[in-house]
Amino acid sequence: MENIQALTDTKLWKIRFEDHQELFHRIPEFREWGRSWMAAELVHSKNRAIAMITEPATSRYLRLIKEKPILIQQAPLKHIASYLGITDTSLSRIRKEIVHGN
Repeated sequence: MENIQALTDTKLWKIRFEDHQELFHRIPEFREWGRSWMAAELVHSKNRAIAMITEPATSRYLRLIKEKPILIQQAPLKHIASYLGITDTSLSRIRKEIVHGN
């Protein structure tokens, strides 16, 4: 079970599960897109899990800055810290070290 909260103004599209399933059955291109999307998400999820175990928090933070700079600008630090699997205090220390070049 998940709860999602938008941090900025956004538009949300909603589709009933039954309608979604019908699209998969009726439209081969939609089915193929869904398969490709799920495969990509599985790889992304696996890579994120591996990085959480094998990479230092500073490396994860620097990659996040590079890959999603807008997220860094718009999300509260507590959310960024949580996403990185660290405390707010650790994130503050990492940010300070990066600024001072330590």
